[in-house]
This record gives sequence, C-alpha cells and structure tokens, in this order.
Amino acid sequence: MIRVSNIKVPLGFDFGDLWGLCVRQLKIPEKSLISVKLSKKSVDARRKSDVHFIISVDISAKGEQKLLKQLKNAVSVEEYIYKVSQVSAEKPPVVVGFGPAGMFAALVLAMAGAKPIVLERGQDVDSRVKAVENFQSGGRLNPESNVQFGEGGAGTFSDGKLTTGIKDKRIQVILKWLVEFGAPEEILYLAKPHIGTDKLRDTVKNLRKRVIELGGDVRFDAKFDGYTTENGCISSVSYTDESGQHIIETDNVILAAGHSARDVFEMLHHKNVDMSQKSFAVGVRIEHLRTDIDKAMYGDFAGNPALKAADYKLAVHLPDGRALYTFCMCPGGEVVAASSEEGRLAVNGMSCFARDAENSNSALLVNVTPEDFGSDHALAGMYFQREIEEKAFIAGGADYSAPVILVGDLLENRLSTEFGRVKPSYRPNVKFAMPHDYLPDFICRSLKSGIVEMGRKIKGFDDKDALLTGVESRSSSPVRINRNEMLESLSVGGFFPCGEGAGYAGGIISAAVDGMKCAEKILERYKDNYK
Repeated sequence: MIRVSNIKVPLGFDFGDLWGLCVRQLKIPEKSLISVKLSKKSVDARRKSDVHFIISVDISAKGEQKLLKQLKNAVSVEEYIYKVSQVSAEKPPVVVGFGPAGMFAALVLAMAGAKPIVLERGQDVDSRVKAVENFQSGGRLNPESNVQFGEGGAGTFSDGKLTTGIKDKRIQVILKWLVEFGAPEEILYLAKPHIGTDKLRDTVKNLRKRVIELGGDVRFDAKFDGYTTENGCISSVSYTDESGQHIIETDNVILAAGHSARDVFEMLHHKNVDMSQKSFAVGVRIEHLRTDIDKAMYGDFAGNPALKAADYKLAVHLPDGRALYTFCMCPGGEVVAASSEEGRLAVNGMSCFARDAENSNSALLVNVTPEDFGSDHALAGMYFQREIEEKAFIAGGADYSAPVILVGDLLENRLSTEFGRVKPSYRPNVKFAMPHDYLPDFICRSLKSGIVEMGRKIKGFDDKDALLTGVESRSSSPVRINRNEMLESLSVGGFFPCGEGAGYAGGIISAAVDGMKCAEKILERYKDNYK
C-alpha cells in the first residue's frame, strides 16, 4: 500500500471522489487502481485568504514500486495487526480504575483470556451522568462519582480529544477499536480527532461490554483501599463497596487510578511506595464566543459548512522565565464543574461531538514546578493543588460557584458586576472574584501579561469581554509513582503504576497506550502458561 501525503484540495472537495483525485491530480492510471482510502485530513488556515484542506490517501494499486518512484510525497506503508497470545492465569489480574489506561489494559488482558477484575470507585457511565447533572444543577457533590471518577475516567466529560505527542504503533489500533465501539469513523483520518462527550459515553459503555464478553469482571462503586504483599510482591488487594470490604488474591495489579485519586496517593505514601514530585500546571479557563474564534482563525471562510468550529494552540514565554500556554481547547463547548472533593473547587472543559455550543474555551495554564511547592514531601504538589482549590471554593462563595473575571477587568485591575458579550457556561453558578484571591501571584502575573501576548497572535484573544473561570488545577498528576523497565513499581513486584495518575501519560491516547503496555508486561509474566 502507498501513502501519498500533502495533497491540497479546496473546502468544497467531494471526498467521495478520491478515486477521481488519484486519476486526475496524481496522474495514476485508473486501470492500475485497486482501492483508495482517506488516511489524513487537516485544515490549512495559515493564509486567511486561502483556507483549504491538506489530505493524505492510502492507495492499493498494481505496480506499486513503479508508482512510488513517480509520485511525490509517497511512501510504502503496512497495516499494523495487533495480536496477543492466549494465557492461563491462576489468579486474576486486577485493574484499578476504568479510565482510558484501565479500560485498554483490561481489554488487552481480557483478549488474552486472563479474565481481569476491574475495580472502579465511581459509577457506570449512565449513573455517573445523572450524578454529574445533579451536581451541576445545584445538588450535592458525590465525591466517588463525578467528572473525575467513574466509567471512562475524566475523559468522559471532556472534548474527547485524541491528539497526542507520542508516536506508537498501538495508536492506530486504539483508534480502530474506538470506532468499533461507537466512535465516529472520522477519528481514523482527522489530524485532530475528537469524539465528544456525548459519543464517548456510548463508546466506553460498549468497550466495557466487550471486556465482560471476553471474561472480564467490571465492578463499579468498588473503591480500592489497600493491598498486601509476600516477599516484596503483591499478594492481594482490598476494596470496599456498599456491602463492606472484600479481598481479591492476585499477583498482578495495574494501578490506573487517575490524576485525582488523592486518597490513593496518600495510602501509597503511607506504605512507603517509591514516589516523587512532578511538575504540572495551574490556571483558569478562558471563554470566547465561538463565532469570534472562528472568524479569527478562518477569516472570511468562517461559517463555511465544510469547516467545523475552529481550535487553536498557543504558548508564550514571559520575561520572568515562566510560560503561559493553552491546553485542552474545547471549540463550541462549555466549562464544567470538575470538583471531586468537598470544599474544593476545580473546573475543566467539555464539548459534544458537534462542537456547536455558543462559547469556545481553553485552559490557560502556567507551569508549576517542585520549586514552587515549598516542601520536598512527595505529595507536596498535591497539597499545593488542594490549597488553591480550597481558596477557589471560598472565592466562589463556598457553594461550588466558580470565581470569574472579565479579561478586560484582569488587565485593568478592577472587578465588574455584569457580563459583556460572553456569558459563562459553567454550572451551577459563578461569582465575580479577583484571581489573586485563589491563585499565587506568579500565576496571576503570567496570566495578565501572557493574555496580551496571545492577543497579538490571535486577534481578539484578549477581548475585554472574554471570560476567565477558575480554577483549572487538574491538568496532570502532581506525582509520579516510580517504576522500572518492566513498568513495575520500584517498591512492589507485580504492581504496575499506569496512565495519567501515575505520571506516565497526558491524555486519552497516551493513557490508553500506557495501559496496553502494562497489560502486555503482565502477559509476559504468564508466558510459561500460554495455552
């Protein structure tokens, strides 16, 4: 198969005519073509007077070696086939957490016949949606089932972004599996694929059903609370549900608990598990009108039916050595209540697949390093997060209302009492407050100067009516649970720290890849028991 890249096509191009494109534009004899498939599609909006698509196509044809020499930007490619050997496990492996890392770890183990047991502290996705909706409508926070905890992990209530900075052959397998479980087929070829929170919910449910069909056992409302060891290796785990505490004998555990499982971090620290501080980032969410961002990014092409809501990615380096950058940009989305602990407030961003909400939002983050924590304690970063979230909770009125400020007010050091063109999307409520009421001074300074710099890169980014909502504090895990080359904990044999919570991933795809890798290491341990 040949992949031809960097093909320019207009916004009005008929993607049902890829065959014709190969014949007319690439000059491939029609009689030699066997099949043509779109493999990549991206928007090129660098010149606002000429917004178009750049695509890649995969071609099967007669005489491919000859075509390779004739075509520009062409390479030979082979489809990666993922396989696992069937194993027999005396004791079931346990997966703690059913976010992206845990889901794909469990899927690989189940495919191999290992019959994993999954412990998820939160609820199944349907029950979880009800819990989140209740909280956003002014009801009580459920500390065990919320935007952070439950089936699908934090990614279920996000944009469902599938972009990643890592390169791994497993990625194409993950994307194909996601489509099989209900994700839109376009994620297989879009340069910036996303699923959307609405379609993610059915997708993760179908993945869970497959794990169970393959012999796995997924237990919700099952809170991991401890483990035992023999000769330095894991021998059992314990969890608590509504009926009490339960023990599972096992010699392999994948810990995919997520970046907000702070009680798990504390339990591991008390058990002297080798952990270290890790840098992360803190800031706010910035909201603009979606139509303003579309106009800024696409110019006169904004509103073209071939274009979806525009996204952006920005970073500026500031004179004091800090950097301000955008993260998890949600076109046509909303700012969501992401708290998981009572008396502490956190926000995140979320979009549906259509990305057609009135506002577009993004995190605006400043890097925070161990030097900022004020302690060499392994969990100092976590305590740093908690302190900020407690202050944000108070600044918002101590009722989970989020503190907000207009960009114009931030730049002029004042506080308004009315919104401009941009209305807040956060629920249950918001309250005007100065960022320095809950954020450290260095972050406030970085926001103030960095937003102005970003306004020079994207017209209107520093619009006075744009809205800042705090606090975005869960960008990544504040700790790393150290592991060896076999991906096991340095402290406990058969214990595999995994995904974002353990400090080894930064998004849905990288977490899923890490989950697969940890599962594969467990399967290697069963190599003497292959069926």
